[in-house]
Amino acid sequence: MLKWYEQVKMEPGKYYVSNRIRLARNWSEYHFPRRLRNDEASEMVQRMRDALQELPLQQHENVRDCLLTEVPEIRRMAMRERRVLSSSILERKAPVGLFLSESENLSLVLNGDDHIRLQLMGPNLGMEELYRNIDRLDDYMNRQFEYAFDAHYGYLTSFPTNVGTGMRANIVLHLPMLAQSKQFPKLLESLGQFGVNIRGVYGDGKENHGSLFDLSNARTLGVSEQEIMNLVKKTAMQLNSEEEKLRTYSIESNRLERTDEVFRAYGFLKYARRVSIREALRNLSAVMAGITDGLARTEQELSIYALYLGVQPSNLIAAEKEPVDREKIDILRANYLRRMLPELIER
Repeated sequence: MLKWYEQVKMEPGKYYVSNRIRLARNWSEYHFPRRLRNDEASEMVQRMRDALQELPLQQHENVRDCLLTEVPEIRRMAMRERRVLSSSILERKAPVGLFLSESENLSLVLNGDDHIRLQLMGPNLGMEELYRNIDRLDDYMNRQFEYAFDAHYGYLTSFPTNVGTGMRANIVLHLPMLAQSKQFPKLLESLGQFGVNIRGVYGDGKENHGSLFDLSNARTLGVSEQEIMNLVKKTAMQLNSEEEKLRTYSIESNRLERTDEVFRAYGFLKYARRVSIREALRNLSAVMAGITDGLARTEQELSIYALYLGVQPSNLIAAEKEPVDREKIDILRANYLRRMLPELIER
């Protein structure tokens, strides 16, 4: 079965890479995670694992559950790079449970920052379907565990910034042209006034590599789930429109330069023998933009975004059968790219 990120297909004029909906919930029978003793946490996690063995997941076959302590450290770090786990969850010393679907579009973390962190991810843009599925799962789980809920404030969570709906809606966009414009920093700053956050997926500001930007709601209190989705989608569409204008102009005025940039980036990725993470992301961004804009195509169908994840250090190491010297990670990355990149053909 393909992973969800292997199904990302960029189309002309549509620069949406992925979307995600995440819910934070707590079981009213127990203290919040940071106040639980280890024996209480173990009991709670086991009770939850037992109760959730029959999740209504017709579209998510082969969901496995485990304790994070049963997963090797390098694989936990690789899951963080693939956005299955957060850094704060990796740092937890208390028992943590994980349900993960085979395609990794569904993840359910037990006793992380909150008792329940339910997450659905998907390629490109399909937020309504994600919400329908996660809402159904949420209702099922609430029948198993009575949630900590206040009639005035809504769902109670460990962090005040999640109180209310407990929901985060995210859209990741590929915005290489906007990122190069002088007005982009001011644009990012202004978005905060409208109730959204935007950050570089791989660094911020001038240190952003790969030109991927994560857009999410800033508020969870006093707004409905539908209002959150509408706001994030509307903002994403506005950014997408601005990016499209710049790309259209660049192709009309500098098609040869744009095409040359794409094939230079491809040549580096395909033939270099040592590739840093910054070089990989910067050049993958150029290749992805060229394919999306119809300047080139790959001989075999391929998700360039999957390569963004594949070149991350822990994912490279986790894929190896033998121990890896971290000093040779740039060589390993170059080998991976030469192996995975198909022939690029000019259109």
